[in-house]
Amino acid sequence: MPTIQTKHAHAPQTELYYESYGQGRPVVLIHGWPLSGRMWEPQIDALRHAGYQVIAYDRRGFGQSGKTATGYTYDVFAADLHDLIEGLGLNDVTVVGFSMGGGEVSRYAGLFGTQYLRSAALISSIAPYLLKTADNPGGGLTEGDVEGMVQQVAQNRPQFLAGFTKTFLNWDQGDTAQKLGDEFLDFTASLYFQASPVATQECVRAFGMTDFRADLAKLTVPLLVVHGDSDRIVPLEASGQRVAQYQPNAELHVMKGAPHGLNATHTEMFNTLLLDFLAR
Repeated sequence: MPTIQTKHAHAPQTELYYESYGQGRPVVLIHGWPLSGRMWEPQIDALRHAGYQVIAYDRRGFGQSGKTATGYTYDVFAADLHDLIEGLGLNDVTVVGFSMGGGEVSRYAGLFGTQYLRSAALISSIAPYLLKTADNPGGGLTEGDVEGMVQQVAQNRPQFLAGFTKTFLNWDQGDTAQKLGDEFLDFTASLYFQASPVATQECVRAFGMTDFRADLAKLTVPLLVVHGDSDRIVPLEASGQRVAQYQPNAELHVMKGAPHGLNATHTEMFNTLLLDFLAR
């Protein structure tokens, strides 16, 4: 099983599971909460057939990576990404972060710079800062919202995540359910049930309360931002639409009618956007 050993001095060391396909310029895919690298299946196929090396890994606590008791902060996640990039000897990399994965992309630039990066993409991302504060009134969450979500996960994780997945995909819109089929809900559940319950809870606090505004200012490589205008999980107005305030080189593409999980519901449109960006 291909793994990379993490090296963070102030967090439990563990192994990160990854899968690598294809040859060519590397693209690293960072998954959302509470899934794993397998959420990227439609993109892995498109990228490998287009001539890229595509690497999808599981965040610590999720998928087939190690389940540590602590260490679920973005400083640790960014260090884990750094260990992956250095451990695999990657250069000229495009990093693509989905939802909470956008935090890794941002904090990575804030802590480690962009020497290994060619470009970056934030997809349905939680950046720049979701928490409502006095100096961030545009955030979408209060501390009560975050802690309430943690409690729902702790009390009945299967029930909460079943509802979350349907909101993630805007399942009540008949075309989504008809296209993906009920089997896709089963597939998604198979991914989030691999996650540690502790990681599932702690990552809500991480993505809900971490400020990435200063990190984005250091993400100076070409930056693609893709967000759906029907995202009910991370609303466009609280996230993707605000990235350019902190990183002027951001190129925003708003996908009309797309939910949070647009890589699954609007696969062809999203893959075209991503491949066009990579080809530059």
